[in-house]
Amino acid sequence: MQGRGAAVDWARVEAELDDRGWALLPGLLDGPACEAVAGFYDEDARFRSRVVMARHGFGRGEYRYFAYPLPDVVAELRETIYPRLAPVANRWNARMGLEARYPDSHPEFLERCRAAGQVRPTPLLLRYGPGDYNCLHQDLYGEHVFPLQVAVLLSQPGADFDGGEFVLTEQRPRMQSRASVAPLGRGDAVVFAVHHRPVAGTRGTYRVNLRHGVSEVRSGRRHTLGVIFHDAT
Repeated sequence: MQGRGAAVDWARVEAELDDRGWALLPGLLDGPACEAVAGFYDEDARFRSRVVMARHGFGRGEYRYFAYPLPDVVAELRETIYPRLAPVANRWNARMGLEARYPDSHPEFLERCRAAGQVRPTPLLLRYGPGDYNCLHQDLYGEHVFPLQVAVLLSQPGADFDGGEFVLTEQRPRMQSRASVAPLGRGDAVVFAVHHRPVAGTRGTYRVNLRHGVSEVRSGRRHTLGVIFHDAT
């Protein structure tokens, strides 16, 4: 497959998703692309809404949802990564006994979202400053949810900001939560389960619930691009 993500070892990604529910996509965007996307934040015409997290109990910091038409780089990431993840999503749903199956291409999936009234784009740009953080959460938005999503770090840890680790938690039945930190550099991405994933147990397959967030930024400014494949009602 051509385009961004073509050089990713997708067999490794699939194995890591099965094993722990998340995987790294190193160097998904280069430095100039990271700078360009982070620079979109102050261009009001590119966005449909802005959320100040403290007003809603989501944490501290803010984010903006892109409007259609999406910037070319964001649209390309959606269209080129989705087909790599759809087979994983279909296999997971089959293992968990869920009926939903996902088409091969992202435009086909968006048609399904539109038919259900999910017409608002969900890719977003997040900005954090000192003391900001994002509480553990899930990005669901409507009836049709694609079970995997991607976050791309646009800033350089240790140079642009300190702190601000990308955190995931996994809650297995009758067990305490397990936390993981995705070690991201500028331009690296993490693909992860939106809601739940299948895990093989002694009595068959069961569902594990995942949430994600960002720890407190100690200094500097941190930008992240969130690539969600389903649209919102």
